[in-house]
Amino acid sequence: MSKPRTLIPAFGVCAAVLLAAYNVGIGANTSAAAQARRAATGNPITGVGLPNPAPKVTRNWGELPAGRKWGTSAGVDIDPKDGHVWAYERCGAGTAGGGPVDCDNNPVDPIFKFDRRTGKVLANFGKGVTVTPHGLHVDRDGNVWIADFAGNEAGTKGHQVHKFSPSGKLLLSLGQAGKPGNADGQFNQPNDVVTGPDGSIYVSDGHDGQGMTTDAAIAEGLKRGATARISKFSPDGTFIKSWGTLGVRHGEFRTPHAMAFDAKGRLWVADRGNHRIEIFDQDGKYLESRYMFGRVSGLFIRNNTVYAIDSESGPLNHPNWRDGVRIGPLDDDRITAFIPPFEREDRVYQGTAGEGVAVDAEGNVYAAEGPNSLNQAGGAFTKYSVK
Repeated sequence: MSKPRTLIPAFGVCAAVLLAAYNVGIGANTSAAAQARRAATGNPITGVGLPNPAPKVTRNWGELPAGRKWGTSAGVDIDPKDGHVWAYERCGAGTAGGGPVDCDNNPVDPIFKFDRRTGKVLANFGKGVTVTPHGLHVDRDGNVWIADFAGNEAGTKGHQVHKFSPSGKLLLSLGQAGKPGNADGQFNQPNDVVTGPDGSIYVSDGHDGQGMTTDAAIAEGLKRGATARISKFSPDGTFIKSWGTLGVRHGEFRTPHAMAFDAKGRLWVADRGNHRIEIFDQDGKYLESRYMFGRVSGLFIRNNTVYAIDSESGPLNHPNWRDGVRIGPLDDDRITAFIPPFEREDRVYQGTAGEGVAVDAEGNVYAAEGPNSLNQAGGAFTKYSVK
């Protein structure tokens, strides 16, 4: 009668051992799965562990006419008809406006069309129209749009948006030439321009907000008329509405630096100073945000994939976030790939990358180099090839 009493504790010990072993196995499997997930996703801040889909780097990509010097850029796009590359350079200026050289005092043709394979110039025009080109967009008909960010000293050019035909004929100008302001239809440092599915025109306006890092600075900016908004126009250029102001709430901006439409007809806005992307419907209703793409300067959307280039994250304004191109799915705030930046000694650990980004049908990525990266890139444009 004593044996059953001794067998019960023995059975209990065996069960405990088996259960412990099972739990250890589950823990190991869970840990391994978590590690695999981390390895698959990598680090979205530093880019470590993320795949680079376009690892071949061609610096100083694209031909420049004889006798000219590359200036900075922030604008690049893909022609929807033939897949070649449209971009501009700021007429040899090493700054993003306000420097000794601009397209007013050095009136060369700033707008280029490059063969996407060879970099040869297919078109070059725009002389005498702009002061400091900023955003660039190619619409579905192949027309080229330019946002002219700054004004000239005479107050006769700048703070406008221009539409050119593919051959360089000036078709439409929005805003008041050389007259910055915040009235309806007026611009004060227009950053980018894009056309919607119905041909409506959207302009992101106001560059100063990214430097306003206190409530007092924002209040002072509002008092002096600084803008941070999206303006919508009909296809013929008639003003429809504006939305947005300086601030940090959804629907407010601190430098709406770039825009793009997705296949669902949603407008994506790179709110650079607030380190996010804001998404709206075509009437300006806020829908949602993305936070994992860094301090975004440029946007491009292809095949439900988002490409966002970060040129501005630095040790003092966005510590630890590495510059470069972050890539992720359209409907998820998640980074799945990363194209790393050029190294730069005074941007320790973070490097430097361009301001504009575009992607061709083969997945090759083109960057438009701004003041932070022009020297490291060796020219206004860099091509990152898939092979």
